[in-house]
Amino acid sequence: MQMLKRWQFWVGVIISAVFLYLALGGLKLRDVWETLRSANYWWLVPGVAVYFVAVGFRSWRWSYVLRPVQRVSARRLFPIVVIGYMGNNVYPARAGEFIRAYILWKKAGINIGSTLTTAVLERVFDGLMMLLFVFVALPFAPLPEDLRRYMPIFTMLMVSAAAIFFVLAMLPEQMRRLYTWIIDRAVPQRFRQPIHGLADGVLRGLQILRSGRDVFIVFGVTLVIWLLETVKYWLVMHCFDFRVSFLALMLVNGVVNLATIIPSAPAYLGTFDKAGSEVMIRFGVPQTAGTSYILLLHAVLWLPVTALGFFFMWRESVSWQDLGMAARIKEQGRESQQVTGT
Repeated sequence: MQMLKRWQFWVGVIISAVFLYLALGGLKLRDVWETLRSANYWWLVPGVAVYFVAVGFRSWRWSYVLRPVQRVSARRLFPIVVIGYMGNNVYPARAGEFIRAYILWKKAGINIGSTLTTAVLERVFDGLMMLLFVFVALPFAPLPEDLRRYMPIFTMLMVSAAAIFFVLAMLPEQMRRLYTWIIDRAVPQRFRQPIHGLADGVLRGLQILRSGRDVFIVFGVTLVIWLLETVKYWLVMHCFDFRVSFLALMLVNGVVNLATIIPSAPAYLGTFDKAGSEVMIRFGVPQTAGTSYILLLHAVLWLPVTALGFFFMWRESVSWQDLGMAARIKEQGRESQQVTGT
């Protein structure tokens, strides 16, 4: 299993290296450096502030989605959300979602199946919002052809995931009978109880979808989150001497975040940068300026939340062993053997 992990990691590194090469291809790195050196970095101060306001809304959204399972305040969840973002930035395969589910289980005793399901559900809402951003902006800013080819795939993935979650949420008893039948026949006796607890937790994590009002509220908060994220893109743009419209930056936001679905090294290195630079070129921004902007934006999205994540790790007494255990959930399924439903 360790070999499989190394194989997956190195595939991500290779993919990131290829995309980073494509993003920087044809550029003179000295020109990129000069563009970055002459940028007005004071604009990063409000940009980072707006970003953490968006993280605060993310914490509130997670608190709201968790309400049918257990009430946890947004203030209590904020450090865990930040640690999860840090996990995404230093571990491959979006391990941060597993990390924050694992930490919340340790801190509040909430079934890890429920917390992980709510975290994945949030990502589905985010993906649908990114698609909305892309489709709203497309009439004003057509996508490059190579990116346009991937849009049906992204759309199918997000819509399929949402449809599956809604079916699971609306038919809980039927789903419970189905997985009970499968577990009781396919799983050894000693593992049945924890796996039943994990599966029950998944269904509880989807309860928010049974209320149209709750779905509307979560979707509305998701819209606020991503508009705030786009405001950050707009503020970082002012570090440079070019300007594009807010709609154009909505498209950039949507495309670069959809591109993170592609397997890559931690922090979506390469995939984020190539997708963003392609869209900036489409808006007539010179390649050197547009790529410099995307590289700076990527760094600002990575560094502050990662640094704060390390601080919250220390404050919340979260160890590297905890993060390592959580990062292995996806590959090894150990939590299904260790955690019972609560």
